[in-house]
Amino acid sequence: MKTETLEVNGRSYFVRVYYEKRNSARASIGRTISIRIPSFLNREERALQEAKLKQWIKKNLEENPSDFKLQQREYKDGKNIMVGEKQYCLNIQTREKNSSSGRIMGNTIHLLVSSCLAKEEQNAHISTLLSRCVAQHRLPELKETLARLNKEHFNRPINKIFFKHNKSNWGSCSQARNINISTRLLFAPTDVLEYVCVHELAHLIESNHSENFWKLVEKAMPNYKEKIQWLKENGRKCQF
Repeated sequence: MKTETLEVNGRSYFVRVYYEKRNSARASIGRTISIRIPSFLNREERALQEAKLKQWIKKNLEENPSDFKLQQREYKDGKNIMVGEKQYCLNIQTREKNSSSGRIMGNTIHLLVSSCLAKEEQNAHISTLLSRCVAQHRLPELKETLARLNKEHFNRPINKIFFKHNKSNWGSCSQARNINISTRLLFAPTDVLEYVCVHELAHLIESNHSENFWKLVEKAMPNYKEKIQWLKENGRKCQF
C-alpha cells in the first residue's frame, strides 16, 4: 500500500493505493479515498489503471466536493461514538511509531496512533482501527445471525464468516462458501443487516442474481426491497 496526494480545486486529498489479489481495478470515495489494483498486472498496466481511476476520483470530487467533506469524521480522545445501537468510549493516544494499533476493553476502544502522520491520515488510521476493533467485538453476533437465518431458510454449509472493512459492496459469498459482511452495516438497522445476510446466504444456492435467486431472497424476507431502498437512501451515512 502507498499513500499519494491528489490536488483537486486547490485542495489536497490523500489517496491510498493498494496492490492486491483481485480480478479488477476499482476506486472508492468513502471516509477515505482508495484505489485497488490487481497485483498480477505488470508495472505499465498498473500505472495505466491507476491514472484512469485517479481521473475518475478527480471528476467525482470536482462535481460533488461536499460529499467527501460530509463523510469525514474527526475522532477525539474521551468522546463517545455510536455504532448502530451500541456506544463506545474512545481512548486515543499518539506515539512516535510507524504503525497504529487498537483494542476493545469493555465498552472502551483503546487506540495507539502514529504521531508521524498528518492529521487527515491519522483520522484515516483511526477509522480503519475502529472498524477492525468493533468488527471483532461484534463478530460473534454476526455468526449467530447467519447461523439462525441459514437454519430457518437455506440449510446450506457455510465455511468462514468475516466482517470486512469494505466500501465497494455490502457483502459477498465466495466459491469456498466464505461469507463477508461489510463493517459499514454495523451502522444500519438490524433488519437491514439481516437482509444482506439473507442475500449472501441465497448465493450459497444461486451464485448469480437470476430470477430464481431473487425468489429465494423474497421467500426468506418478503419485504427485502424496503431494505434495499434503505441502503440506497442511507448507505453513504454508514461509515466509520
